[in-house]
Amino acid sequence: MHRLLTAATGMALAATMMATPALAAKKVPYWASINVGEAMMRAGPGRNFPAEWLYKRRGLPVKVVQIYVDKRAHAEWRKVQDPDGAEGWMQANLLSETRTGLVTGDIRPLREKPDAQAAVVWRAEPGVVGKVTQCTGGWCNLDVGGKKGFVEVAHLFGVAADETLP
Repeated sequence: MHRLLTAATGMALAATMMATPALAAKKVPYWASINVGEAMMRAGPGRNFPAEWLYKRRGLPVKVVQIYVDKRAHAEWRKVQDPDGAEGWMQANLLSETRTGLVTGDIRPLREKPDAQAAVVWRAEPGVVGKVTQCTGGWCNLDVGGKKGFVEVAHLFGVAADETLP
């Protein structure tokens, strides 16, 4: 029996994510996720810059492409890219190291094993967000509110094509 995961199902992930401190400086680019219910993307690294987007989706994966530390204001900012390609600045404390992935393209099968011939245990609509673990060989385990399955990396935003995760 195939089950369909919708974007609404992915909202359960948001309820389970815990707050974490600001991300430590890492080598860019790297992946992160939005850690709060509302996160403002700004035109520059500071609250004095105009807001460009308001994200209302905890757990949404973003790619961090630049880091800025404002020592005078004691604030850290990250230039991020969202799944649609928009870029802007967010305060570092709005982001989490929790790895998530967003399903892209069409409805995608989540398989029992990381193999194109493995049984389909779930199907996920585009826009579904889940926690990503155990990536290797072009496959990642995607957990959407406890419903797990392997999906090809090519169908996820939030994981590099050649990335391996434990």
